Amino acid sequence: MRREPKQDRSRATRQRLLEATIDCLAELGWSATTVGVVAERAGVSRGATQHHFPTREELITAALEFMFDSRMDMVRSESIDLPFGPARTEAVVARLVEQYTGSLFRAALQVWTAAAADPELRARIVPLEERFGRVAHRVAVEELGADGSDPVVHRMVQATLDLARGLGLADVLTDDSRRRAEIVRHWAAQLDTVIDPARRRPATEGSAR
Repeated sequence: MRREPKQDRSRATRQRLLEATIDCLAELGWSATTVGVVAERAGVSRGATQHHFPTREELITAALEFMFDSRMDMVRSESIDLPFGPARTEAVVARLVEQYTGSLFRAALQVWTAAAADPELRARIVPLEERFGRVAHRVAVEELGADGSDPVVHRMVQATLDLARGLGLADVLTDDSRRRAEIVRHWAAQLDTVIDPARRRPATEGSAR
């Protein structure tokens, strides 16, 4: 039986620990996400966990980077298979909203809350969130096939991202999917009024890889 190389096993263990950290943050909250809880969730011994991440701070910091990269991958990959024509704007808005209703957003929300009272953590979070915001905005403009240099379009896309974040917050305590779908539909119609159809790009240009 062929054994998995040690380096690959180590990488896989690290991945499980980071994924478990995000799951714990999303489900249990910041305070309950300890090294021991994460190790148990990942099915990794405490000793092996501390080999990769000697302290809780190092584990959380690595998880924040992993969370950021995962959110960026999600933003980039979800532009594939979007429809073209009148339905595209609503599909783009719906995708943006979905990005703020999953476990990654719930985990990020726990971190934001903790960072509000922790200047050191906030100093690590703010640059990551600023980078995420810039990329999310650029990808949204590309998906819409809009003119990003138009200040009205720029502001409307930013408003769309802000709306998506707010709808994600509303979904934290209760299932808000029915009202959310109605808001997405109406907002997409408003967004369409500021996107000049003549500026829409061909199908091969509108997706972000």
